[in-house]
Formats: sequence, structure tokens, C-alpha cells
Amino acid sequence: MIHFIDPDRKTPYLLPPSMEDWLPEGHLARFIVEVIEQLDVSRLVKQYAGRGCKAYHPATLLAILVYGYANGVFSSRKLEQATYDSVAFRYLAAGSHPDHDTLANFRRRFLGELQNLFVQVLELAQEMKLLKVGRVCLDGTKIHANASKHQALSHGHIEQMERQLKAEVQELFALAEQADQSAIPDGVNLPEEISRRKDRLAVMADAKSKIAARAQARYEREKFLYDEKMARRAEREASGQKRLGKAPKAPDPTPKVQDQVNLTDEESRIMPVSGGGFEQSYNAQAAVDDQTMLVVATGVSQAPNDKEQVLPMLETLQAQAAALGPIEALVADTGYCSEKNVETCEVLGITPYIAVARENHHPDWRQRHTEPEALAEDATRMQAMMHRLKTQVGRGIYRLRKQTVEPVFGIIKSVMGFRQFSLRGLTQVQGEWSLVCLAWNVKRMAVLRL
Repeated sequence: MIHFIDPDRKTPYLLPPSMEDWLPEGHLARFIVEVIEQLDVSRLVKQYAGRGCKAYHPATLLAILVYGYANGVFSSRKLEQATYDSVAFRYLAAGSHPDHDTLANFRRRFLGELQNLFVQVLELAQEMKLLKVGRVCLDGTKIHANASKHQALSHGHIEQMERQLKAEVQELFALAEQADQSAIPDGVNLPEEISRRKDRLAVMADAKSKIAARAQARYEREKFLYDEKMARRAEREASGQKRLGKAPKAPDPTPKVQDQVNLTDEESRIMPVSGGGFEQSYNAQAAVDDQTMLVVATGVSQAPNDKEQVLPMLETLQAQAAALGPIEALVADTGYCSEKNVETCEVLGITPYIAVARENHHPDWRQRHTEPEALAEDATRMQAMMHRLKTQVGRGIYRLRKQTVEPVFGIIKSVMGFRQFSLRGLTQVQGEWSLVCLAWNVKRMAVLRL
């Protein structure tokens, strides 16, 4: 006779159930509660007025968000449903069920405070002897914006559509003034058609003004660099030195035909993505500790190029140095390489390991076992860094980048499932990226402590 366990779902509990029995020891949800209980959330608590109905404690809502982002649940509606369906979420919410509006408003309202909590988590990791900041690896990845690239309008396309819509408006006005309107198709409401086109023209005019403002900002940056180059050329000519080739072209303040703005999220940009093609995206940056794979600094940029991201990241790391300790070395790929970035690192006392060019995938075996010739005494900082990267020690340090920051991005995108921002606008996106990296750090700390 076959014996089965009887699935009895009607017998009531003989004793009151305890939440401590819901999850096994070492579960991530338990660790998240332990971590958040040690954070100072007083800045969040002070922003509650204390009027009306009782509010959910910020620590409870933060725990739900962190666990959700660590496990690929980003929608506030799905987070609300998880407090009913998931044992771990029920444990985090202590049996309560915050609605999706509460979760969404909390996330949107306190994104600006996440950077402070992000640093507090890193300080806690140091207290747990899990982190000792010294050498970091910097890289960026494109994260899709909460907008479609098909909602982007280029300056050239706007001008073309404006001409077409204005011609259609004139034609519709002419039809409306005719006494005999038999030529108008049945079901066509002329006032509605005219109003629809006028609204579209207003949207396009607003988009053109934003493109023009961006073009002016770009012109000011390019004009500054142009003036510097022309001043250096004038100094060389005045001193009788040889002219440096063809003079640079003066920048143009007018918008380019390909300049565009997205109607859904105007602060996002069309960017090239890995594998080919272009998407409406943001450029998310992360500096990762090479020993623990913990993210120690974050940033989000609208520029598809990484070259201008070294200085903002160094400023963030320097601001956190008082709490986390100074950075000794910075490792980055060739996308970050420039003389300015190398000099900035050296001035701050940080040793740069920034690749100058792409390396061959299969170099000669002798290169891995030989040292370069001695560095010249009058070598520049860039030459000194190039020499450093050719040494066996330098090559070993640079190789750490492939096993630290790149796997972090891979896990965030493929395992945690974060491939698109839920919020819109650069400020909101920066806060959400900090939340993603905070969730990654807590998840990583739970592994490191074992």
C-alpha cells in the first residue's frame, strides 16, 4: 500500500505562528532586515509630518524595495502582490501589505537619500571586515531608459513634419471656409483635425527649443576648447615654432540635422549598445572593489562616451574617502583613456591603470613572461602608465577588471534582471541606479559573510 502525506489545509494552528519560523537561517531577507536595522534612517523619518493615518516605517518599505531589486521585482504593483504571495516579502513587511502607491511614492520621494544609505551600507561592510577600499575597477554599461527610441524626434525630421502639418492646417481651413463641403470625406470633423495638428505643432516647437538649448550648450563647450587650441597655435607662431597642421574648424551654434529629443524622457539619449544597434538609454557607471566585487561608487551619465566619466567618479570617491578610506589605484578600459584623466589620477595620488588601446585576444606567449625596457627619465605621466601596464604586475592588476566590474554588470542585468529603468529623468535615474547597486551590495555581503 502506497503512503502519502495528507495535505490538510483546514486544521487551524494549535499555537500562534511565529514569523521567525517562516524563513530558514541565513536567508537573504533575514540579512536585509539585519542590515537595514543598523542603518541611520532618521533623515527619512523626519520628513514624515506625523498627521493623518499611521504610516509604514521607512525601514520596512526600504527592506521591501531592496529585496525586490535584489530578486528582479521592480514594479510597485508586483511588490505589493508579493507581500501576499511570497513568504519572504511577508516576513519583510511583517504581515502588512503596503499598497503600490505607497511603495511607488516612497521610492520616488526618497531617491535623493539613497546615496547616504549606500555609503552607510559600505561602512557596515567595513565593520564586518568584508571591505577594505584600495583598488577599484571602473566601467560603464548602457541601461535602457523608460522610453522608446521611436518617440525621439530629430531636428531635421521636426522641420520636415512642421512644413507638412502647416500645409495640412491651411488646407483644412480652406475646406472649412468653402460653402460646398461635399469634397470632405464622411466622418471628418474639421475643427478636431485642425486642433490635433496645432497641438502636434506645439509639441514640435517645444522639442525644437530644447534641441536648440542643447546645441547652444554644446557650442559653448566646443568654443572653449576651440579658443584654447587657437591660443596655443598663436603662442607657437609668436615663438617661431612650426605650425601644427591645419587650423581647427570653428564650432557652429546652430542645431544639427541629427540632433534629437525624446518626447517620453527628454533627458535620455540614443546610445550605441553592445551587439550593435542603438537604444534610448542612460550610461550607468560603477566603481567596484577588486577584492570583494562590492560597488563603492555609482553614477549615471547622458553621454555615450566614457572618457568624461573619470573626473565625476573620482570626485565621488574623494567625497567618500573620509568614511571609506582613500583609493590607491584606478583600473579602467581604453574608453576612459586620456592624458587629462591620467594626470587627474596622479594629482590625487591615485595610480592609474587605464588601457591605452585594445589588446589582442591571443598575444604572443613571450609577452606574458617578459618585462619592458626601463622607463626613460623624462617620460610623461602617460608614458609612465603605458610602461606600467606592460609589466607583469601591471598586466595582472589590469586583468582584475574582467573578473570584477564586468561580472557585476552581468549579474545585475542577467540574474537580477535589471535592464531598464522604471523612472524617468536623470535625477530619478541616478537614484534608482544607487538603489540597484545598494541591493547588489547587500546581496553580495550576504555571500561574503558565509
